[in-house]
Amino acid sequence: MKRIIEIVPARPGWYSRWRLTPDATRSYPVTVWALVEDADGASREVIGVDSVGQWPGADDNEPGADFVRYLFQPPDTGQPDDADHPRTTSGSGVPTPLLHPTP
Repeated sequence: MKRIIEIVPARPGWYSRWRLTPDATRSYPVTVWALVEDADGASREVIGVDSVGQWPGADDNEPGADFVRYLFQPPDTGQPDDADHPRTTSGSGVPTPLLHPTP
């Protein structure tokens, strides 16, 4: 089991890319970065959690999706071609990330 050491908001422009089929990918904005540590404290890594609550190694990621990489695209250049559109709440226009708590 891993332990969260610190969570910080992700700056705009960071995306996580997932392979859905051999020929199709989808990118989601990264919402937070988490510094996680192994239970024995032997190693640490940074994991990005995207706007649909996925992160590499999570048990409840989108079925069939495999993490490819994180990518940065400056916000003034638009979104990646395979970017997923953010989810919004009942017409408010405010993106609502679907984050899943860690066990």
